[in-house]
Amino acid sequence: MASSIKQFYYITHIDNIKSILSRGILSHNTIEEQNVKYTQIYDAQIVSSRKNRKTPDDKSLWNYANLYFRARNPMLYRVVCEQSAENIAVLAIDSSVITLQGAFVAVGNAASPLSDIIPAKEYWKVMKELKDALRKEYWKDEDGSKRKIMAECLVPEKIDPAYIKAIYVATDNIAKKIGAQLPTGVSLIPEPHMFFDNPLVTSLTPNLVVYKGDLFFSKVQTLTVSVNIVGIMGKGLASRAKYQFPDVYVLYQDLCYKRILRMGKPYLYKREVSLDFQLADEPATLKNGNFETWFLLFPTKRHWKENADFLAIEQGMQWLRENYRREGIKTLAIPALGCGLGKLDWKDVGPMLCRYLVTIDIPVQLYLPAEKQIPEEQLKKEFLLPSYE
Repeated sequence: MASSIKQFYYITHIDNIKSILSRGILSHNTIEEQNVKYTQIYDAQIVSSRKNRKTPDDKSLWNYANLYFRARNPMLYRVVCEQSAENIAVLAIDSSVITLQGAFVAVGNAASPLSDIIPAKEYWKVMKELKDALRKEYWKDEDGSKRKIMAECLVPEKIDPAYIKAIYVATDNIAKKIGAQLPTGVSLIPEPHMFFDNPLVTSLTPNLVVYKGDLFFSKVQTLTVSVNIVGIMGKGLASRAKYQFPDVYVLYQDLCYKRILRMGKPYLYKREVSLDFQLADEPATLKNGNFETWFLLFPTKRHWKENADFLAIEQGMQWLRENYRREGIKTLAIPALGCGLGKLDWKDVGPMLCRYLVTIDIPVQLYLPAEKQIPEEQLKKEFLLPSYE
């Protein structure tokens, strides 16, 4: 029955692992009745909101241990914002729990009245509806993907520890910390991507750091997107911005139509909607979130068919150096401009970008091109900042 589902996921604090491996995963109601001590990771308001929602068996969600179909979801994003990934573990649960007596499936966040709750034996009826949402790298309220990606398997009262097959953590250091607690048969897997963490490549200065990964999850105030000046966001980061942030695309097209966006002069869009608020569950009560997400539209080529213009990119970097403080940029993430679809070479672009970025007195994250592997020697400080002391 559960052959199309590999595993379900349970999010918890690492301090709770020992108890869970002994007692199992308990419903909130069972935890209260047995007075089980645990470290809470969820906002009290979110937990209480589930108490009044009932399954078709007329039982409160508090009577069920809840597992997610997808670990990397809005709830985990919220928890990481508030708790730090180093405190969080995601337990992988054998998919056969869906066959347990009295189990249900919520077609989205179970707390939402928009999410149908159906007997687990009928889960196959909704998998087509959930399929697209469950494989998204990002989600939105507008199309329902933010709710649907939080689809749940609800198991009455308790999930036996025998169903726990693996534990995911954010770093190798956390894995070493908790590894001795694990029984035979439970794998321990460091998986930074699951926790929205981008691997650090090198720290060039206290303010300038090089990363791999997804720039959009950098948790900075200002995200840089390379664009052309004819109004086409077809591929790469521009395409991502187009679909995840339609308002950015509308503004960008208007700037191109009015010929405001020019080579050598980036445009800063000061949005009033935070990326953290868009991605986190129940954002109105989010603590420690980033309250601003601005976009720096950085022209790297005139036409989308052309290669990137190295000199124009350098002119844009000069503009950034001269204007970042006046514009109010506090933290910045910037890609290897022109090195992906623009066909420029990192060995030329990397040192040039670093030469300007090192003079900017704010935290800056420089992201390597995703399309190619950079030689190790071209990532070293002596290559990227040869004259910096």
